[in-house]
Amino acid sequence: MKGKVVVITGATSGIGEIAAQRLAGLGARMVLIARDAERGQKALARLADNGSGAAHSIYYGDLSRLSETKRVAAQIAAAEPRIDVLINNAGALFGSRKVTPDNLEETFATNHLAYFVLTLGLRDSLSAAAPARVVSTASGAHKGYTLDFDDLQAAKRYSAIGAYGRSKLCNILFTLELARRWSDKGVTANCLHPGFVATRFGDGSGGLLSRVVRIAKSFAISPEKGAETIVYLASSPDVGAINGKYFYQCRPATPTAAARDAATAKRLWTESVKIAGIE
Repeated sequence: MKGKVVVITGATSGIGEIAAQRLAGLGARMVLIARDAERGQKALARLADNGSGAAHSIYYGDLSRLSETKRVAAQIAAAEPRIDVLINNAGALFGSRKVTPDNLEETFATNHLAYFVLTLGLRDSLSAAAPARVVSTASGAHKGYTLDFDDLQAAKRYSAIGAYGRSKLCNILFTLELARRWSDKGVTANCLHPGFVATRFGDGSGGLLSRVVRIAKSFAISPEKGAETIVYLASSPDVGAINGKYFYQCRPATPTAAARDAATAKRLWTESVKIAGIE
């Protein structure tokens, strides 16, 4: 990865931070996107401590907001004419239904639409670095869910786990359609299930859900283990030509039939373009 530029979200803690440190250790120059300045500066300092000498950088923005995601994408695109790897990793779980200033359900906005908007905003920089890669953190939590295009914002019915599971289904469908649309750009797109990992994830969900998540984490794998597939998809020559696949434990896996539906993937892309107001 020496000389490679890697943009990553969700790298101030958990599997994202471990992945960033490992990729930096392999020689990559990391570009972090974070929301919290204090955690961001600490993560950046830890990267600097690895001794590689690379000029790692960080950008701040709330990726649940369309304007913020577009702004950060534009700033990075202007500063980085070539991006070798984009890792969409930031995600959240909300105990109750929340709506963003864009009138979007926050899980959908943070876990899916941010991936979509950021990736398209960095399209030219990724294409310029071809062969380049887009790696998105999905989840086995997509199992059992389908998309209701009449209620993508969960206004009719909301559950925290359901909203999260559908957002992870969106990640896989986005990867499928991105791989199809960008097949001629020299940019591959793959996603992964990291496993159930003991991180900060879910701690701020609120109420009973936060307590349940904390108890469940006693059975979870370490962030170091959970980050392995991200690092593998971002760096391994073994997957350089693989496109549109879902991985678990550094191996291709089979998501549900709903996550492999090409027609649903195309429709999600079309709806996402409309919602985000982008071309």
